[in-house]
Amino acid sequence: MPRLLVPGTVLHRRYRILARIGQGGMGAVYRAADLRLEGRVCAIKEIFTDPDLPPALRAQAQQQFYREASILARLDHPNLPKVSDYFTEEGREYLVMDYVAGPDLRQVLEETLRAGQMLEEARVLGWAMQLCDALSYLHSQDPPILHRDIKPSNIKETAGGLIKLVDFGLVKLLTPDDTRTITVLQGRGTIAYTPLEQYGGDTGHTDPRSDVYALGATLYHLLTGHPPADARERFLRPESLAPPRALNPRISPTTERAILAAMAMHPDDRPPTVEVFRQMLTDTSFSDALAVWVPPGREWERALEENRGWVLLAAGLLLLAVLLTLVI
Repeated sequence: MPRLLVPGTVLHRRYRILARIGQGGMGAVYRAADLRLEGRVCAIKEIFTDPDLPPALRAQAQQQFYREASILARLDHPNLPKVSDYFTEEGREYLVMDYVAGPDLRQVLEETLRAGQMLEEARVLGWAMQLCDALSYLHSQDPPILHRDIKPSNIKETAGGLIKLVDFGLVKLLTPDDTRTITVLQGRGTIAYTPLEQYGGDTGHTDPRSDVYALGATLYHLLTGHPPADARERFLRPESLAPPRALNPRISPTTERAILAAMAMHPDDRPPTVEVFRQMLTDTSFSDALAVWVPPGREWERALEENRGWVLLAAGLLLLAVLLTLVI
């Protein structure tokens, strides 16, 4: 187990560690005081790297860290904490970013459940729209950036209701030589929210649809009060994922349909982008309810969508014929 920093430690001659606020298999997160800017409190992500790596691979990993950290530092979005600094000290890499005060959504959910209530769908969908904004921004970068660890505890709500998607230490950049890149910031996600293709770790092929899955799983948990069955269990027992409305009948059919589409086991069966998923969440009209994402290979559904007008006309004529038969 890597040695953790203790309160009072000063990093980079600038940041005094105040407390450890999180820890995972790939690193730890600390709250720290900025000694150069009086009164500023920041969050510092400490990245653990394998000390047994050969020198050449360790140098490559460090170079990759600086390349990725420089890209993160250029990001600027209201739903993402700003990365302000990055450095290496005593063989470990560090990211410095805004400290986001306030509860995370796991804490908000647990408090609501303790009160014997469920989170209101409108409130959760308001959070979802902000998360879609953040993910669309990340996925539109060059190269695209995946978060890979979206879950309620990595989402914070500020006093003003603004949502922040935190823990930048678990992003992954998509690069042309992806299979040959050592990505020291890469995360493997949290099991209940992780799509099957992400179980491959460094060798698994992931793309924006992997974040779509994690976002759908996060909304499932927030709206039902239950974490979803993980992808591995679903692969063995497809029936293990209870429909959201079976756990919370107050969820609208539109929201349930969008969540289940996002959580499809195969990436090709999911909404191809976060924007398509957003559209599915907000599409409540009857006519548009049929216009959901139709995955490739399911030709009968695509044909139904393309000929929706004729299908509805035929159904109406059939109903009229039945009524006339009964009258006669």
